[in-house]
Amino acid sequence: MSAAAQTVTVQPAPPRVSAWKHLLGLLPYLGRYKGRITLGLLVLGGMGAVGNLVPLVIGALVDSLSGNPLPSVFSSGITRPLLSPLIPFYHPSSARTLVVFCLALLAIMVLKGVLSFWTRWTLIGVSRDIEYDLRNDLLVKLVQMEPEFYVRNRTGELMSRCTNDLNAVRMVLGPGIMYSATTIVTMVLAIALMLKLSPVLTLWVLLPVPVVAIAVGHFGKIIHDLYEKIQASLAALSARAQENLAGVRVVRAYRQEEAEMRGFDAPNREYVARNMKLIATWSMFMPSLTALIGTTFLIVLWQGGSQVMRGSISLGTLMAFYTYLGLLIWPMVALGWVTNMFQRGAASMGRMNYVLNAQPSINDAEARGTDGAQIRGEIQFRHLTFAYPTTRSANGAGPGGEPGGPVLRDINLDVPAGSTLAIVGPTGSGKTTLAALVARLWEAPPGTVLLDGRFIREWPLATLRRAIGFVPQDTFLFSETVKENIAFGVEDAPAEQVTEAARMASLYGDISGFPAQFETLVGERGITLSGGQKQRTALARAVIREPRILILDDALSSVDTDTEEKILRHLKDVVRERTTILISHRCSTVRHADQIVVLRDGRIVERGTHDELLALGGYYNDLYQKQLLEEELERA
Repeated sequence: MSAAAQTVTVQPAPPRVSAWKHLLGLLPYLGRYKGRITLGLLVLGGMGAVGNLVPLVIGALVDSLSGNPLPSVFSSGITRPLLSPLIPFYHPSSARTLVVFCLALLAIMVLKGVLSFWTRWTLIGVSRDIEYDLRNDLLVKLVQMEPEFYVRNRTGELMSRCTNDLNAVRMVLGPGIMYSATTIVTMVLAIALMLKLSPVLTLWVLLPVPVVAIAVGHFGKIIHDLYEKIQASLAALSARAQENLAGVRVVRAYRQEEAEMRGFDAPNREYVARNMKLIATWSMFMPSLTALIGTTFLIVLWQGGSQVMRGSISLGTLMAFYTYLGLLIWPMVALGWVTNMFQRGAASMGRMNYVLNAQPSINDAEARGTDGAQIRGEIQFRHLTFAYPTTRSANGAGPGGEPGGPVLRDINLDVPAGSTLAIVGPTGSGKTTLAALVARLWEAPPGTVLLDGRFIREWPLATLRRAIGFVPQDTFLFSETVKENIAFGVEDAPAEQVTEAARMASLYGDISGFPAQFETLVGERGITLSGGQKQRTALARAVIREPRILILDDALSSVDTDTEEKILRHLKDVVRERTTILISHRCSTVRHADQIVVLRDGRIVERGTHDELLALGGYYNDLYQKQLLEEELERA
């Protein structure tokens, strides 16, 4: 019985976490690159300081062109030291002053460009490095999680978290941090210099700032909520597309193309509708910000023009103010853009934290050192009763909850090292589950499964899994060559070893007929191979590992009886010194096993050798007689 078949109950959603708290998970990643980040921010500060010299030089230049004997930008406190190298070259209505100041502006812009490149190279580079770290950590976490995690989460949704959400977080780490720092540095320096030039005019300029802050806060919350819904819609859309592509042959076989397209249309429309709402919100935000900026320019023109006419400030000072406002336009616009970016990133980081913070329930918490001990393969089940955990929360978060009904009930069984155990029984009787518990793909209750006399949880997972060769019921092949699929899990496997494994699985003859032989690409999930060829490839992959425990979960169901006989003959030498668990519906596959158990409704109802079970006249005997009749009918 598979976990996917269990009933899923839904619990209330967990309490809502503040959007900004999600971003705290990035602090350890930022800490790895604190040196480069500090350097980037220092260079950014230098770029802001250099950029703030431009309005002062332009103001002095305008005063020179208007014939002002001493521009106010030269006599205003902190601005005089900044422009001291240019003071000797200043003369009213002088062509020489025009040339020198224009060259100074050119030098300042070149230096600002160099510092801007350095800033971007450093900070954006750090964001790419952290993206690399996050992507690795996401993959590490995903491959560590047990099957229960993938029952609760669809593949498409996890892929969305690892791609779209990761990109949104990277935008926070790179452009988000850079533009936020640029905004702060530019605004602080610009306002400080504007206060030196004209405190009254600066206060008028800052009049719209509280309105901007309120608008940013209001629209930021709306954007965050909408983006969370958008990412959830995109995840559902990705999951739907992934399932359709993975099952495209089934869709076509049942002529369900139109039905699936209609089914895809609804979540697609929902995704577009939510994006349209976000665009509408953003479309209101940016014009509002632009209107506030335009109002600020009008205030400067009104109040500044009045002060120029009264002689309170010079025309050059007014031009300097106007230039400073030009410098502040991008930070004010960036304020809205960065707010949007941080809200998106916070929503995405919350979705990524679900994966990054997930803890596998199957771990080495109870493992003890093996002291160099090797697994021999003796397996014992002691009063084993097992039920799949099935409960999940509404958003897929959190561990599995209360288990469902028992799949296995009071199993007591001894499998001596080097012997062969066969398990037969009707569909859903718990055969696959029993084998999966040996490999700890699912966690058995404490003290119910022992390996070589030790509780299975005391064996480190790496040691346990290295000693097991598992051929699952659902064969999975990678989009690589036949050779790479067979050698999966064995580093630098020699060609002779791969060939021998293929021979044992009766696959060598088929491979010899391929144009590229072992270098033949099998396609996604082995689409270019037949069902029997895929099963035999998986069998060869298990054999090449030379495991102490070999588990074959209905591994010969897709091959004919003649091929099955060949495979079983080749495997005799392999299984002789290994513990082997055979799960099958065919009596011909299991008849030579040292012991055979029959499972029904999760209980062992019969056990013994092939001859002993035939003598009982129970389920096994009925199954054997039916299969004999089927074989006779096929030969007739």
